Amino acid sequence: MAFISSSHLSISIFLIFFLFSIPHFSAETPSPHYLKLPLLHKNPNPPTPSEALSADNRRLSTLFSALRHHHPKLPVTSAASFGSGQYLVSLHLGTPPQRVSLIADTGSDLTWVSCSACRRRCSPRATSFFPRHSVSFQPYHCYDSACGLVPHPKKAARCNHTRLHSTCRYEYSYSDGSTTNGFFSRETTTFNTSAATLLKFQRFSFGCGFWNSGPSVSGPSINGVLGLGRGPISFSSQLGREFGHKFSYCLMDYSLSPPPTSYLLIGGGGSANGAVPKAKFSYTPLLKNPLSPTFYYIGIESVIINDVKLRISPSVWAIDEFGNGGTVLDSGTTLTFLAEPAYRRILAVFERLVKLPRPAEPTVGFDLCLNVSGSALPSLPQLSFQLGGDSVFSPPPRNYFIDTSDGVKCLALQPVTSVAGFSVIGNLMQQGYTFEFDMDRSRLGFTRHGCTVP
Repeated sequence: MAFISSSHLSISIFLIFFLFSIPHFSAETPSPHYLKLPLLHKNPNPPTPSEALSADNRRLSTLFSALRHHHPKLPVTSAASFGSGQYLVSLHLGTPPQRVSLIADTGSDLTWVSCSACRRRCSPRATSFFPRHSVSFQPYHCYDSACGLVPHPKKAARCNHTRLHSTCRYEYSYSDGSTTNGFFSRETTTFNTSAATLLKFQRFSFGCGFWNSGPSVSGPSINGVLGLGRGPISFSSQLGREFGHKFSYCLMDYSLSPPPTSYLLIGGGGSANGAVPKAKFSYTPLLKNPLSPTFYYIGIESVIINDVKLRISPSVWAIDEFGNGGTVLDSGTTLTFLAEPAYRRILAVFERLVKLPRPAEPTVGFDLCLNVSGSALPSLPQLSFQLGGDSVFSPPPRNYFIDTSDGVKCLALQPVTSVAGFSVIGNLMQQGYTFEFDMDRSRLGFTRHGCTVP
């Protein structure tokens, strides 16, 4: 699935928005230090390799296009059953609350849901939020300063001067032709953190999409997107004042059966799947790209395979003066995409080191596949990334060699060939790790502690 990030915002608009529109928090008991939201798994079957690759290519095309144009702890569910490897968060919007399932996406800022204008006798639609059924729903007026935070329909002026109650219209367009168009609005969100605590956030800003079309914004049981980017209107930024400007998640392997529950944690409180001592975390700085402020950039300094550092020029990983390049950590992309010179070097080393036979039939879209039918525990090279801050990310081989058919594993890396492209560490590579996004300290923490199957 592909999303477009919000446009670059001025500091003055940012401050005005937070001064007058920050969500108001209330609770029946003293508020906790974090929110814990499940990332849900509705179907243990992962997407096929072709489905994952197709969805990733659509998404990256959108992200690269956006760059060229300068553009609490909750359960998390896998969207594998919908032909993608994304994770879903269940939220409750409105008064009384209506449940929606949104794709958790660190690569975009705007949270939006599919809305319906139905008034009374509405047929059940799992993909809709009904604003007319909520007494707390309020669309922003087009003259409100918050309206300047979202892109507007190209064929319509921001405000209709002939109407007193002209609402704030937004429109997001995607590279595959998908669009979401509706009203930028505010609502009450509700969280049940325990049997004794009910948390409510009032004036939460989101997009109410009445006109949505295309493959990226449709699908059963997917209601929209939960934006977790670095911009001021993202879910994590809006709730940041109450819980600290920090969130973390642990993405469990969605191919397991029964699927374990992953979690998204907004705020402090240890880690997404349990308390983890800070000493267990490795940290790397979060870098900023002024031309693409939404994304979480990290710095790759070198690549190591089986304790041997590869000869790859540091310029391959750098962000240039035009905002191109760099490496992004993205929960909405399944596979990992690396700058082509680095990818070709890594591929060549893997082809030389791996002694397993190749399958008789090639797997479309993958350059290196192995016949592992004769090996219960195949020996595969260890891939590691030396990151800024003197930290090393060494995921297990199952994070970058995936099963594509019975007895066949393929290297789940892809080359980035776009001039305006950047490398992406996808959610498959992230599985089994707790990742902590700390905006106050501008750093990313990661550890394998606290992210294991119970």
